[in-house]
Amino acid sequence: MSLPLRCPPAKPFFLEAEPGERFCLYHSPLPDKKCRGALVYVHPFGEEMNKSRRMAAMQARAFATQGFGVLQIDLFGCGDSSGEFRDARWEIWKHDLEAAKNWLENRVRTPIGLWGLRLGALLALNFARDVDCALDRIILWQPVISGQSFLTQFLRLRLANEMLTVSASTPELSGTNAMRALLRKGNNLEVAGYELSHELASAIDDLNATELTIMGVPIHWFEIATSGSDSMNPVGAKVVAAWKREGVNLDTRVVACPPFWATQEISECPDLVSSTTAVLGEAAS
Repeated sequence: MSLPLRCPPAKPFFLEAEPGERFCLYHSPLPDKKCRGALVYVHPFGEEMNKSRRMAAMQARAFATQGFGVLQIDLFGCGDSSGEFRDARWEIWKHDLEAAKNWLENRVRTPIGLWGLRLGALLALNFARDVDCALDRIILWQPVISGQSFLTQFLRLRLANEMLTVSASTPELSGTNAMRALLRKGNNLEVAGYELSHELASAIDDLNATELTIMGVPIHWFEIATSGSDSMNPVGAKVVAAWKREGVNLDTRVVACPPFWATQEISECPDLVSSTTAVLGEAAS
């Protein structure tokens, strides 16, 4: 799938936020389209952010062709924004989303929603729980279910890449539990080129999607199936069932495509883009 050619170039700018500035790209709706809504894109964690840039651009431009504006923001310590990753904090990232949402509200007179990928989806849900004003809708792409499980997988990258030197004097640093213990002591830990702070690790560890029920906001959950199955994985299905019991306005879709946020080469999933664009178009019509 090629990027829509009629879209105007995304507008790059730096958004003032504390501390420093955040690099942003704004994809405006096509000039001949009435603005039907706007979204803040919440990118995933670490290297997944870089692997997903192509898909984020494809989807943002697809939204623009349907009359939706999209603001992509590099969170503090990520991409081209101010700060180092080691200084990133979960609360700072939530403030970044607030700044992005305010920027959109000052420029468009349409409902504002959130669109998050992987850990960005969990951040979007956590932010939505805290925000004072109503959101139009939330789009989740393969949301992380358990922050604890996600952090464990991230820490395993250090073991898999043999980045940790284990000696007889430090046998406790031979597994993820030992890494967590090191973080809990207030130390930072380098994993796959990212220096993770104990504050950020602790915040991620404490999050679970099951507990982040959002009432009164339509949620569109897109599950990626790599095996060709048309059903959700059991872990995600349990969260969906729990949310529906609570009365969450939830729509789920399963799309077959590769896990583009984790593939060795940059990959695309045109079916996910078309499915997401169609669902949002239907919801707004």
